[in-house]
Amino acid sequence: MTTNADDVWRLLAELIEAQKETERVIKEESQETERCFRETDRRFREQSEESDRRFEETKQLLQRQSEESDRRFRETERIIQQQNEKLKQQLRKLEDPVGDFIRWQVRPAAIQLFQQPGTYDYQVSAGASAARFGEAIEIDLLVVNTDQAILVEVKSKLTQTDINEHLERLEKFKRLMPRYSDVKAMGAVAGMVVPEEVASYGYRRGLFVLAQSGDSVVILNDDKFRPRQW
Repeated sequence: MTTNADDVWRLLAELIEAQKETERVIKEESQETERCFRETDRRFREQSEESDRRFEETKQLLQRQSEESDRRFRETERIIQQQNEKLKQQLRKLEDPVGDFIRWQVRPAAIQLFQQPGTYDYQVSAGASAARFGEAIEIDLLVVNTDQAILVEVKSKLTQTDINEHLERLEKFKRLMPRYSDVKAMGAVAGMVVPEEVASYGYRRGLFVLAQSGDSVVILNDDKFRPRQW
C-alpha cells in the first residue's frame, strides 16, 4: 500500500486532534480535581471552624463550671470555718467549767477557811506553779495570808486518787516554793461532784473538803475537824 502526502496530512491532522482531545480531557480532569480539592478544602475549613466553635463552647462551659465549683468551694470553706469557730466557742465553754467553778465558787469558799472576822489580809493565786530540782508543782488555787497557806485542788468529779495526788503536792510545796517555808500549809480539795466516801477519805487525811451545793460551794468539814499542817 502506497502512502501519499494526503494520507500523511490526514494522519497528522488526526494526531493533532487526538492531542487536543487528550489535552481537553486532562484539562477537564484537572479542573474537576481542582474543584474537588476546593470543595474538600471548604468542607475541611467548615469542619475546622465547627470544631473550633465547639471547642470554644466546651472551653467556656468548663470555665464556667470551674468558676462555679470554685465559688461553691469558697462558700463551703467559709461555712465550715464559721461552724468550726462556733464549735470552738462551744468547746471552750465546755472545757472550762472547772475554771469558772474556781473563779466564782471555790475562791470565796477557800478564803473563808482561815479568814478571821474583819481580817482581809490575804492573797489568792489561780494556777500557781513552780519547778526546782527536777520536780514541778501546779496548784489550782493558792490562798495565802501572813502565816497560813491553803492549797486547793479542784476537780469536776473528785476521786480518792485526786486526794492522794494532792497530798503528794502538799509534801513538796515548801521544797519547791521556799518563800512559803515559814507559813502553816494546809490542803483543801473541791469538786462539782464529791461522792460521800471520797469526802470522808479527804476528811480523814486532814484535808478541807469543799463541794458544790446549788449555786454555791459549802465546806463539808464539821467543827470537830482539825486540819493537817505541813
